[in-house]
Amino acid sequence: MIYSIDVHIEAPVNDTEVTDRVADAVRNLFPDAEIEQQPGRLVAETHTLDPFSDRLHEQEILDTARREFLKNARKGGFSFRLKKQAAFQGVINFAVGNPDELGDIEVDVIVREPDVETFVDHVAPPTEDGQPVDPSRIERD
Repeated sequence: MIYSIDVHIEAPVNDTEVTDRVADAVRNLFPDAEIEQQPGRLVAETHTLDPFSDRLHEQEILDTARREFLKNARKGGFSFRLKKQAAFQGVINFAVGNPDELGDIEVDVIVREPDVETFVDHVAPPTEDGQPVDPSRIERD
């Protein structure tokens, strides 16, 4: 299957933070992202979530990721937020509730091909007893 996505990533850079460290946090989770520094923030673009998906599998947090992706899904895409400090350590930690004091990494995914639900199945497949299962085996409502 061919995937066509645009991933837009933004992270605030506060006066108390080192810009390179915030860039490293983004790169740790999105190594293919092209990062641009703007006043008070970093903006990045990538066209793959494969390394991010690999990390979700390694951390065994597919169910959490699916929940976040689908909770924030819309026609044509989905969005989610990540904790900067965890990302700097190379760890995915979804930000829920109020934003962190230093701000969160905001990720917006535009899915052109296939549909959003199929792409979410690719990035964070459904699980059974904690193990990924083939999405084609899952019955849809």
